[in-house]
Amino acid sequence: MIRIAVLLSGRGSNFAAIHQAIAEKKLDAEIVAVISNRADAPGIARAKDWGYRTFIFDNRRYASREAHEADVLRALDDTKPDFIVLAGYMRLLSPAFVAKYRGRILNIHPSLLPAFPGVDAQAQAIIARAKKSGCTVHFVDEGLDSGPIILQREVDVQPNDDAESLSARILEQEHIAYVEALKKLAKT
Repeated sequence: MIRIAVLLSGRGSNFAAIHQAIAEKKLDAEIVAVISNRADAPGIARAKDWGYRTFIFDNRRYASREAHEADVLRALDDTKPDFIVLAGYMRLLSPAFVAKYRGRILNIHPSLLPAFPGVDAQAQAIIARAKKSGCTVHFVDEGLDSGPIILQREVDVQPNDDAESLSARILEQEHIAYVEALKKLAKT
């Protein structure tokens, strides 16, 4: 069984998919912490409802990124996860943070990396008239969406797609991909 800490900033739909896979015994894992940088994040409310240990470190209340990350790292040290899952966590992690958990931080990105890194990946795909898009689960390194790829799931870009419709189809695949990636890591 792997121990997972989830970091989120918003609704936490990927967190919910992981929770569901664990509840249905499709993933041999335990969520040991859910950490958010937003007290009003719907995902942190879900985590509380489901009885997970939660931590809120509102980055806007800290004098520096280092101070904020120090509290997040203390929570991680206390809960001892095997893997840290970024599920819509809207903060870039510092090189020091990444170094401490190298090879143990996962992110999901709504494109087939290395194509369309960064924000608005779905809009980037539409503008580029890509025929395929999808999502990528990857390890986090010091770069932007540049870490080693664990797995990808593909979707066709439809001629009538806009960023919103493409995002919805990619999100469905994200929910599958994150669980698949964690299953893969649980076997290693």
